Amino acid sequence: MAADVRALDVPGARLTYEVRGTGPLLLVMGSPMGAAYFADVADALAGRRTVVTHDPRGIARSTVDDPAQDSTPELRAADVAAMLDALGAPVADVLGSSGGAVTALALAQQHPGRVRTLVAHEPPLLGLLPDAATHHARTELVVQTFHEHGVAAAWGAFAGAAGWEDDAEGPPVVDDDEGFARDSARFFAHELRGTTTWLPDVAALRAGAQRVVVGVGEESAALETAATSAALAGLLGVDVTPFPGEHGGFMEQPAAFAERLVAVLDD
Repeated sequence: MAADVRALDVPGARLTYEVRGTGPLLLVMGSPMGAAYFADVADALAGRRTVVTHDPRGIARSTVDDPAQDSTPELRAADVAAMLDALGAPVADVLGSSGGAVTALALAQQHPGRVRTLVAHEPPLLGLLPDAATHHARTELVVQTFHEHGVAAAWGAFAGAAGWEDDAEGPPVVDDDEGFARDSARFFAHELRGTTTWLPDVAALRAGAQRVVVGVGEESAALETAATSAALAGLLGVDVTPFPGEHGGFMEQPAAFAERLVAVLDD
């Protein structure tokens, strides 16, 4: 389905976002993954939802005024709130995956009432783990590897730290080109640390009007994000909700992932 591509100026950045489909509003987001990574699942959802995807600031088509600016969950959440304003939407359902789940959690905390149902799919909240210091040290090694050896080596280090022990190239890539290399550099230099060290305000999330669903891929048991998701679910007092595929299940099995998501949202 062809998407309606729009642009929005926010403080310090210009965002590109896409709107497709009809029905209740659903924001679908990643970090650092941009809209292209969610195109297939958005198409699968578009018959039942108005789906909005976007490129986070500094990623893909979205630009930043200051390339040295760090991308924090709070900053990305403010951008998403601005998109809701531009859409004239007081509230929406939200699916956030990976770092996008951290963005979505920050949105629910900072902007109470803007989120109806929040599906946090495998948020990498390393600070919730009992051995958090070890995991944070691995993240620092990934960042150091990037600065010393470049993007390819950093993805290899990231893959090992995240649990893809046999995957030297890390998570799936939409376009293996200059844009991917540029976005990867921004991720390692300005985003990874801030996303993985962010801690949710569990009391605020539990007290908020939104319903929080914590999703984990059915094939993600070996991944670091399966452990962080279980930790978050335990703190929130909810069960982990299985989704098709692994960490990138929305790309691997978009139709099945969409069906599961709609069932969760309609529950």
